[in-house]
Amino acid sequence: MKTRIANVWQELRSSFWFVPVLMALLAAMLSFVTLALDAAPGLLPQATSWFWSGEPQGARDMLTTIAASMITVAGMVFSITVVALTLAANQFGPRLLRNFMRDPGNQVVLGTFIATFLYCLLVLRAVGGANDTVFIPHFSVTVAVALAVASLAVLIYFIHHVSMSLQVENLASGIATELAEGIDNLFPEKLGTALEPNTYSEFSVPEAAGEELKTVVTRHSGYLQAIENENLMATAERHDLLLCVHSIPGEFARDGTVLLVAWPVERCSDEVAEAIAAMFVIGRQRTSTQDVTYPMQQLVSIAVRALSPGINDPLTAVTCIDWIGNGLGHLAERKIPSPFRLDRTGRLRVIAPTLNFAELADVAFNQIRQMGAGHLSVMLRLLESIETNGRRVHRPEDRVALAHHARWIAEQTRRAGHHHRDLEMVELLYERVARSLSGDGGDEEDDVGSSASDRM
Repeated sequence: MKTRIANVWQELRSSFWFVPVLMALLAAMLSFVTLALDAAPGLLPQATSWFWSGEPQGARDMLTTIAASMITVAGMVFSITVVALTLAANQFGPRLLRNFMRDPGNQVVLGTFIATFLYCLLVLRAVGGANDTVFIPHFSVTVAVALAVASLAVLIYFIHHVSMSLQVENLASGIATELAEGIDNLFPEKLGTALEPNTYSEFSVPEAAGEELKTVVTRHSGYLQAIENENLMATAERHDLLLCVHSIPGEFARDGTVLLVAWPVERCSDEVAEAIAAMFVIGRQRTSTQDVTYPMQQLVSIAVRALSPGINDPLTAVTCIDWIGNGLGHLAERKIPSPFRLDRTGRLRVIAPTLNFAELADVAFNQIRQMGAGHLSVMLRLLESIETNGRRVHRPEDRVALAHHARWIAEQTRRAGHHHRDLEMVELLYERVARSLSGDGGDEEDDVGSSASDRM
C-alpha cells in the first residue's frame, strides 16, 4: 500500500492542477474564517492602525481591483509556463516535460494567484450596501491586500524561477538527485530481508528444478511503475508461496506478460493470482519510484538530443555526462541488493531480479557513445568519467564493465576521423583509464591495456 500511495503521490506531483486546487480550497476556508472574525463583536480591535478602513463602496472597489488583477496575472503566468514547456520540449525533449510540470515552484505560483482571486470573490459577496451601518469586513479586506502584496512577491520569484529552471545545469542536477534517491532505494531492497550470498545453495529454485508453477500475468498493457513490496511479501507468507518475479519496474508489460511465477501451484488459486497481479502498478508513463534507469535515461536523452545536428551543443552533453558519472559512482559504492528475499521467519519467499552496475553502465554510455563519436570533447569526458569511477568501484565485474565501455569509446573515436593530435589525447587518457581500472583485477588491466597499445 505504501508503494501505491507513493506512486499516486508521484502522479499528483506531476499534475498541474493539484496544488492550485488545494490552495484555492485553503483560500475559501480563509475567507470564511476572516469573515467570521469580522462579524464576531469584540474578537478584533476596532481601532487597529494597520486594518484597512473605508466605506462599503471602497471595499468593493478594492476587492474587485485585486480580483481582476489576480485573474489577469494568473492567465499571464499560465501563458509563460506553456511557453517554457514548449521551449523545454524543443530543447531537452518531450520526456522532460513532467519534470517541469511537477516543479512545485510553478504550481505554487499559479495557485497563489488563483487563491487570491477566489478569496477576493468570496469576501466581496459579504460586503453590504452604501450606508454606514452595514457590515464592512475590514480585517478580511486587509488580508486581501496582504495577499495581493504577497502575490507581487511571488510574481517576481516566478520570473526568476522560470529563467533558472530552463538552465540545463539546474535541470540535470534535479534529475541526478532523483537518480541518487533511486539508487539508495534500489529494488528489491525494501522487499523483506536479504539472503546472504553464501547461503544461496541451501535453497532450491522450483523453476530450475522443473516443478509445476503458477504463472501470474498482466491483463492490460503499460509500463510497470512499481511493485507493492509489503503486500507481495505478506501474500507469499500468508499462503506459504515462493514467488519468482520476472518483470521489474521500468519494463513495458503487454497484455499477457508474465509478471511472476508461484510455487506450489495448489496454494496459489486464481483469486490469489489476481490479487498478486494487482500488486504490480502499471501505467502509461514510467516513474522513478522504483525505476532507477528512468532518471538515467532522462539524462542520456538530454545529452543525445544536444548532440543532434539540429542543436549541436556538446557542452550540454558534457554536463549530463558529469551527472551520469556521479550516479554510476554512487551505485558502484553501494551494495547491490540480493535477489533472494526472506520473510520475517527467515524463509525464502521472493526471488526478484535487480539492476546491476553493468546494466546501468550500458544505459549510461551506449547511446552517448554512438551519437558523440564525432565530438572529441564528449568522448574525452566519457573516458574521464570512466577513469573517475574506476577508482570508486570495488567489485571485479564492475571494473570489467567499465573496461569494455572504455575500449568501445576509444575504438569508436579512432574510427571517427579525428586529427592525429586529438587521437593522441584519447590514447593518453585511455592509458590513464587502464591504470585506474587495474586495481586487483589482472583481467581488467589486460582488457584495457591491449586496446591502449593499438596505436593509430
